[in-house]
Amino acid sequence: MAEGERQPPPDSSEEAPPATQNFIIPKKEIHTVPDMGKWKRSQAYADYIGFILTLNEGVKGKKLTFEYKVSEMWNEVHEEKEQAAKQNVSCDECIPLPRAGHYAPQEAIEKLVALLNTLDRWIDETPPVDQPSRFGNKAYRTWYAKLDEEAENLVATVVPTHLAAAVPEVAVYLKESVGNSTRIDYGTGHEAAFAAFLCCLCKIGVLRVDDQIAIVFKVFNRYLEVMRKLQKTYRMEPAGSQGVWGLDDFQFLPFIWGSSQLIDHPYLEPRHFVDEKAVNENHKDYMFLECILFITEMKTGPFAEHSNQLWNISAVPSWSKVNQGLIRMYKAECLEKFPVIQHFKFGSLLPIHPVTSG
Repeated sequence: MAEGERQPPPDSSEEAPPATQNFIIPKKEIHTVPDMGKWKRSQAYADYIGFILTLNEGVKGKKLTFEYKVSEMWNEVHEEKEQAAKQNVSCDECIPLPRAGHYAPQEAIEKLVALLNTLDRWIDETPPVDQPSRFGNKAYRTWYAKLDEEAENLVATVVPTHLAAAVPEVAVYLKESVGNSTRIDYGTGHEAAFAAFLCCLCKIGVLRVDDQIAIVFKVFNRYLEVMRKLQKTYRMEPAGSQGVWGLDDFQFLPFIWGSSQLIDHPYLEPRHFVDEKAVNENHKDYMFLECILFITEMKTGPFAEHSNQLWNISAVPSWSKVNQGLIRMYKAECLEKFPVIQHFKFGSLLPIHPVTSG
């Protein structure tokens, strides 16, 4: 039975994971280029891209400062699921539903933000060391060693005790999401690991996939802030950067979700994101513009030269076209590239086995 087909039993007891669930430590499965076919046919791929697209739909047309209410309990979950199906959000089907009355997502969101605040504090407690090389400050390895040691304890603060068996599996994705301690680099594969971390938390019922806005605006946006601080503090190298021909040295997902936020905006058009005044006035409301601001802080010279792909995107007539194009580009340049996916890890929540239709 496929992961996505599993339904929660009608009579829930205190053990939240389904009886059939055996959590495992995720491991690499994509060892050669021909293995990429396994990835593209896998339940993990279907669930991952479904999760990304569900979040993309959820933040459409909404500012980061948008007032929203995180669902407090699971009681209306089936009604909301049906509504999502009516709206043709197919990716919701990939995420098994949590059971009624078990955990408050608002609390989980707050605990995830607190977890990220801890990672931020550790950066302050681990200043860069003096070294001859300008890039890849070795203090990052000290910071990472702390996370490596504490990851399961951190995840255990977010996951309720009846789901404790899931902690070692889920914690692997958190450790994979902050960069590589050997190379002292960070790239879209690490970003994907954090999205996978959030997807796993939805699958075990700690988060609700219906709370797309809080997942992106509160948790993922805080993650981005911490990653930018890491990148600046330890002068991390871009992992697998395509240089001027890549979209961005470090991130991709905030451009997708950020462009969705701007769909049908009354006056901001794609051409405006290369306008310094427009970026300065609106970056606190839109992830896309926050990304542009960070690029301009980190790079010097004309924008068209250091960020040619983004410059080209500014000529696209509408944000919906930008959004669709970025999703296609993400699949082609990140999810279908062996150098990125060879590092992705598969477990019971994001399994390598093929999708089974049904």
